[in-house]
Amino acid sequence: MASYYDILGVPKTATDADIRKAYRRLARQHHPDVNPNNAEAEAKFKEVNEAYQVLSDGESRKKYDVYGERWKYADHFQQAGDPAGPFVWRSTWTGGSSVFDGMGPDLFDGLFGGRNRGFASVKVEHPVSVTLEEAYAGTTRLLGVPSASGVTQKLEVKIPPGVDNGSRVNVAYDNGGSGGIRLKVTALPHSRFRREGANLWGEVDVPMLDAVLGGSVSVGTLRGRVELTIPPETQNGQTFRLGGRGMPHLNDPTRFGDLFVKARVIVPKGLSEEERGLFQQLRDLRSARR
Repeated sequence: MASYYDILGVPKTATDADIRKAYRRLARQHHPDVNPNNAEAEAKFKEVNEAYQVLSDGESRKKYDVYGERWKYADHFQQAGDPAGPFVWRSTWTGGSSVFDGMGPDLFDGLFGGRNRGFASVKVEHPVSVTLEEAYAGTTRLLGVPSASGVTQKLEVKIPPGVDNGSRVNVAYDNGGSGGIRLKVTALPHSRFRREGANLWGEVDVPMLDAVLGGSVSVGTLRGRVELTIPPETQNGQTFRLGGRGMPHLNDPTRFGDLFVKARVIVPKGLSEEERGLFQQLRDLRSARR
């Protein structure tokens, strides 16, 4: 797979300005409006957009330079290698070859159920709240739990990408000698997105002239900004799908849901007399057609 630098045609030492310039040139060249009904150009346009979103952001570019196409999991790699001090237990997922068992709210119950009777039973249920961003990328929590010797120890629990409201995570610690702990996840509401499973829903402001004549608008996603093509005569409330811009799936964090955005057409304010006159002419023309 070509690197993001190769896709944009810039060296790894490229400046932000170089990356911006390359993106604008390639985006114009491969834009769907310039290449109608051209699947190859559309695919290239998406590829260029993805490369730009990563390399135009300083933090994501640093991660990409170190981890390549696995840059999205950089935080997990770093956490796994970071020293946490002598009194921190690392959480241990139990049961089978996967962290996950099922897709319901109690998707982790099987980990301490009939198929895993050899494991100690869950002794404590602990509520954990996560933001949408944390549920997207995965996160960690540091908890105080009793050890087999009765001394309270710190337990670093890793919460994987894709958890949802009501998900339960069962974790064994202290080599199983102290039993287990169950995390009950509460997903906090987000200011811009509404979540439905792996899909996200939101809105995007569209200037009225772009809605009428067509254009493009920038849409903020959990993975950076992307350009959305607005076709002519877009209606207020019209919904657009951005494939793969939703949440990661629980069992496979390389698969993502979609982001659906509704157009919110914005009427211009502060019109000049000339602009108001043009709108009056438009109304007169529309009236004459009735």
